[in-house]
Amino acid sequence: MSIVELFMIAIGLAMDAFAVSLAAATSGVTKNSRAVFRLSFHFGLFQFLMPVVGWYMGSRLVSAISAYDHWIAFTLLAIIGLRMIRPDRSTHEDARTDPSRGWNLVLLSVATSIDALAVGFSLAMIEVAIWAPSILIGVVTASLSLLGIFIGDKLGKKFGRRMEIVGGILLVLIGGKILYSHIVLGVGSNGPGM
Repeated sequence: MSIVELFMIAIGLAMDAFAVSLAAATSGVTKNSRAVFRLSFHFGLFQFLMPVVGWYMGSRLVSAISAYDHWIAFTLLAIIGLRMIRPDRSTHEDARTDPSRGWNLVLLSVATSIDALAVGFSLAMIEVAIWAPSILIGVVTASLSLLGIFIGDKLGKKFGRRMEIVGGILLVLIGGKILYSHIVLGVGSNGPGM
């Protein structure tokens, strides 16, 4: 497999993380460099780790997850998206869900990297060594996540709370796109409806 092919795979896998980073940054809570680092680092780390796990675990784990991985991704993205759309009314009005901390960060990282598990398995099947592709996938994802945060931060500053709502809706739509592509189009599964 050529470096160009691997780079295209890396960009394809990173697009969900880019879109989620953009949506998360619109909330305005990723203003400091630590939050930006946490978000982009964890997205890159999970995108690096998932192909390695898929490569080592083989068909048993991938086939067990492929029947419902799209539901997992949709559920995780929908939970975070709905939290952004409708923040907890019992907290202070300015308190917002921070997508760069705690379980929110873990849920987003897992949701955006599940497809990388299947890519790792596929690379094992065609006997491609896993470390170089995984590193490339992780670096590309972290880089595109940084770009998404930068763009989302600019939009959030300009449009305020409206962009946080748009960001939450975007997360739910990304989850819906994953669900649609797996169920209707049969992408990333053993066939349509799986």
